[in-house]
This record gives sequence, C-alpha cells and structure tokens, in this order.
Amino acid sequence: LSEMEIKGIKLDKEKLINFSKELDEKIKTIEKKAEDEAGHEFNIASYKQLQTVLFEERGLKPDKKNKSGFSTSSEVLEKLKDFDILPSLILEYRSLSKLRSTYTDSLVELVDSQMRIHTHFIQTGTATGRLSSQNPNLQNIPSHDALGMRIREAFCAEEGNVLISSDYSQIELVVLAHISKDKMLNQIIKEGVDVHKRTASIIFGVKEDEVTKEMRAIAKAVNFGVIYGMSAFRLSEDLHISRKEASSFISAYFETYKEVASFIENTYVECENKGYVETIMARRRYVPEIKSNTHNIKELGKRIAVNTIIQGSAADIMKKAMLDVAKALKEAKLKTSILLQVHDELILESPGDELEQSVPLVKKVMEEAYKLSVPLRTSISTGKNWGEL
Repeated sequence: LSEMEIKGIKLDKEKLINFSKELDEKIKTIEKKAEDEAGHEFNIASYKQLQTVLFEERGLKPDKKNKSGFSTSSEVLEKLKDFDILPSLILEYRSLSKLRSTYTDSLVELVDSQMRIHTHFIQTGTATGRLSSQNPNLQNIPSHDALGMRIREAFCAEEGNVLISSDYSQIELVVLAHISKDKMLNQIIKEGVDVHKRTASIIFGVKEDEVTKEMRAIAKAVNFGVIYGMSAFRLSEDLHISRKEASSFISAYFETYKEVASFIENTYVECENKGYVETIMARRRYVPEIKSNTHNIKELGKRIAVNTIIQGSAADIMKKAMLDVAKALKEAKLKTSILLQVHDELILESPGDELEQSVPLVKKVMEEAYKLSVPLRTSISTGKNWGEL
C-alpha cells in the first residue's frame, strides 16, 4: 500500500481545468432555465428559496418534512420530477455542482510536481475489511455517465506507458456460491454465463433469450439485495414496483437458490449463538446488534452478519491478490506496478513493451489468489487513460 501511495497516478491537469470551465457554463445555463421556468430570479442553491418556489408557488406536494420545513432532498425531488420540470433542473444543477466542487476543482489542487496525485489507503476504514481511499477518495470517481467518464479520462499513464484494469467478475456472487454451496448458483458460476440474466429467466419463468433489460435489472437488484439483506420494502422503493411484487421476486429467488436461503438462516442462528461471524480467512467481526430485543436493531444485526461474511471474504481475497500480484511482478523483474485498488478492481501502470508479459501474469495471479469451489474470473482491459478501461 505504501508503494501504491508513493507512486500515485498521473493526472492530466489541463483536461480537468477545461472540463471545469464546461461545467461552469452548463451550471449557468441550468440556473437561467430554472429562473425562466419560475418566472423570477432565485438562488437555486438555497433550500429556503427552493421551498418557496416548489411548494408555495408551484404547489407541488412534498412527502417529507424537516426542522426547516418541507424537505428538498434529492429523494424528494426524484419523486416530484414527473410532475414538474423544476425538480429535474435542480437535480441536474446539484449533480454538476458536485462534479465541479468534489472533482474538477479539488483534484487539480492535489497534484505534485510530477503531475501525479497520491491517495491514502485506509485498512481500518470499513467494518467489512474493504480498503477505503481518502485525500482524495479515488474509489468514488464517477463511472456511470458520460460526465463522470470525463473525469476518469483525466487519470492517465505516463508517456510510453499503458494503464491496465483487472477486475474480478461478480466476486460477491462467486463467494456466495462457494460459502452457501448452492448447487444452482455454483452451476451458473461454473458455466460462466450472465448470472443476472439466468436468475431473471428462472424467476420470471421465461427463456434466457426472452429476458428483457427490465427483467435483468430486477434480477440483479435481487441477486445483490440478498447479500445486503434487502427487505421487500427497500427493493420496491429502489425498483419503483409494488411491495407485493418485490416480495414475490425475493420468494422466487429463495425458491430457486434454496441453499442460499439455508446459509442465510444458519448465519443468523450461528451469529446469535456465538456473537460474531467470520470471513473465509477467519477474520472475525462481533455483531452485538443481533442479540438486541429491539426489532430494527436485531434486523440490522442480521444484515451485518450475512454482508460481513460475503463482502468481508471478497475483501480478503482482493488483499491476498494484491500481495500475490505485487510479488509476482517483482519476481518477473517487471516495472509494471499497482497504482489503485477500486472495489473489485486493480489499476496498474505498465511500460508498453511489458504488456504481453504483464497482462496474462496479472490475470493468472488474481484468478489463483484463493481456491474456491467455483472459478474466480477477472476481466482485463488496457488503455492510455482510466476512461478507456
């Protein structure tokens, strides 16, 4: 970790400065649109003025109240945007302002004389054991939309070098298959098919080639929701479906993956008896919440117990992989080195002439980091910047 922190990653400062100017223009345009829509000038960043414009002048019906009146949180605005254009404009304004303040403006201040940026990796920052990153947090760089990708594109390789991304495929579901010993899930992972598509096919009772994007999205939410102990209420909120539908999807999931259901129930019982759970590498976490007489706290304890075993085991495997990859690169006398660890992914920098040797080496070592009943798989990509990976 210290080697990664010292090495840092190169940042194209000019690219970010130019992007910041673009964001400024977009933000001003949105402010003007919002004022035109409201029919007068107002401060779009002022919660008090937003309350007046949205709930008094526009007559929108909020569903949450706080100490200073009706809430203008993003959650509230998401629900209101179907009825009025202003909530959408406010959400867009906030999103762009956050990009500018959190990333484009602050990152350029943190580069060193070599135009490299250095994060700090924290080993004790999460209860599950996953690494976290701070000052700046490089695990949080947006990746889901075109604007977020523009920020990733500013992180680049030195001249003559290439960035490598090696990403574990569905590691949490792989760990769940191994620990639960669920026959169906093990078979799907071994076949290497799209696990969300297969789950959708089973719970909706259709052929795989008939699975729609919406069906797959629901199956994905259920697949991961199980790991996080998601309730039918939460699933219905996230997917904008009825609680009855959400409940039926969860029931269908457990009917399909019966050993997963048994693993979860056994985890609750064992955790309550012992007071703790352990990861795949015997790292222990105490869960006092599971012994609580208060229903909500006890339910939280149950979620913590299952999530710690799955996420914690994935974290153990990733840390072991990092040690193995660093060692293998040194033994092979390669200059390729690990720069970042982002969730289930390693970002490395490699001289262009080492790629033929370093890419298969990294893939092999990561896939052999820990012996499971199902194969660990990684997807590898290369590019001149992080946005291309």
